[in-house]
Amino acid sequence: MSDGPFMPKATAVWLVQNTTLSFKQIANFCNLHELEIKGIADGDVARGIKAYNPILAGQLTREEIDECSKDGERSLKLFKKNEDVLVSQERKKTKYTPLSKRKDRPDSILWLVKNFSQLSDGQIAKLVGSTKGTVSLIRKRTYWNLSSLNPKDPVILSLCSQIQFEKAVEKANRRVVREKKLKEREAKALEKTKLEEVKVEETKVEENNEQE
Repeated sequence: MSDGPFMPKATAVWLVQNTTLSFKQIANFCNLHELEIKGIADGDVARGIKAYNPILAGQLTREEIDECSKDGERSLKLFKKNEDVLVSQERKKTKYTPLSKRKDRPDSILWLVKNFSQLSDGQIAKLVGSTKGTVSLIRKRTYWNLSSLNPKDPVILSLCSQIQFEKAVEKANRRVVREKKLKEREAKALEKTKLEEVKVEETKVEENNEQE
């Protein structure tokens, strides 16, 4: 499978709604089945998924979409930004957010909380250069200026890079899966314990009945 865009289904929703590309072109670009794209167009698939604009995300250009719209045999090409940044260097550097963009932090936090609730307060704070306290207040909807906030994508606002955003989401998704499996194991263990307790009680009852 070739490299596809981040959030393929959400991207497919946007392409279906905002372009005249064929189902096949969208399916190939998003690494989805053509029938899934048809289902999206018919409203049977991806209900409730918020459309993700690949142009604003830097994954496609308007020119590329226009060219492919004119030629149904042409395939969309994913635009990759230069990601040759050493992680070790990123960790050593203190994140600095220009004063002009600091006012956008709460808007980005609200966008992340709404669209990627699996991200922890610490992850969101690190992405936008804020604090866990501020993230917590916005998540709990007790932030002092909540009514004036307008959800905005932090990547589009240049508060973080696309690769940083994707890594954070992937890490959060892995954590959610781990927690789900842990809860399932705990539930099974609890159920087993209850069954054993029931058997013990039944055994006691049977022994009492035999003694009588």
